[in-house]
Amino acid sequence: MTVHKIDSLDYPGVDIFSRLTEARLRNVLEPEKGLFIAESPKVIRVALDSGYEPVAMLCEPKHITGDAADIMERIGDDIPVYTGDRELLAGLTGYTLTRGVLCAMRRRRLPSPEEVCRGASRVVVIDSVTDTTNIGAIFRSAAALGIDAVLLTPTSCDPLNRRAVRVSMGSVFLMPWTWLDRPVQWLGTLGFKTVALALTDDSVSIDDPVLCSEPQLALIMGTEGDGLARNVIESADYVARIPMSHNVDSLNVAAASAVAFWQLRQHT
Repeated sequence: MTVHKIDSLDYPGVDIFSRLTEARLRNVLEPEKGLFIAESPKVIRVALDSGYEPVAMLCEPKHITGDAADIMERIGDDIPVYTGDRELLAGLTGYTLTRGVLCAMRRRRLPSPEEVCRGASRVVVIDSVTDTTNIGAIFRSAAALGIDAVLLTPTSCDPLNRRAVRVSMGSVFLMPWTWLDRPVQWLGTLGFKTVALALTDDSVSIDDPVLCSEPQLALIMGTEGDGLARNVIESADYVARIPMSHNVDSLNVAAASAVAFWQLRQHT
C-alpha cells in the first residue's frame, strides 16, 4: 500500500471522498465507471469478499495497523491510502467517520431483471422507497430472511449510497439486485405471483396459507409515507396486510419488510 499523510482538504486524490456527490459517484450515464463508498472495516471486508475492486482508502492513522490492517494487506501496493487527523478527515468528508475507515470502490455492471430472478422463489420489489436507512435495513433483512433477489423501481434510493451500504452491514453486496425498468406485473411472465403489502379493505392477512404456498412470490413494498400507488395495488395478484394490535395502523417499511420476509419465506 502507498500511504499519503494529508494536511489539507485540497490534497490531490481525495476529491473522491469530499467533492463528489452521491449522484456523481453513481455516474448514471456510464455505470461501469461509477464508484461508491464503503464505510467501516467490516463492510469493506464484505465488499472485498464479494469481488468489488477498491480504488482508494481514507482512514485515521490508528486503523492502518489496527482493525483495518488485514484490509491494507489485501488491497495491494497500487491502492492509495490517505490518512490524517480525525478532525481533518471530518472536515474533508463533511461527517465524522463512524468506524474511522472509508474505501472508494468500483461499481459493477448490474444484471438484468431476468438474470436476477432466474431460479428465485422469493423476491422483493422496493417501490419508491427513498430513505437510505430503510433501503439498507430492507437489504439486511432480505439477506437474512430468505429473499433470493431485490428489484428496485427507478424512483427508489440507490442501494450503494454510503449510508444505505453502512446500515445494511454490507448485505447489499450479498444480495442479487438490479433496477426494475418495467411494470411490476411483468414478473408474471417469469412465473411469479405478486403480493402488494398494503392496507386495503380486501387485503388478506400475511399468514394466509395461500400466500405461503405459492412457489414463486414477489413481495411489493411501498414508500414510507404514502404507501403503494393505487395502480400498483390493483395490478397485484394479492394484497396482504400485517395484523396489528393496540390500534397501530402500520409499521415502518423496514420493520414491515422483516415481518413479511419471515412469514412469506418459502416453506420446505
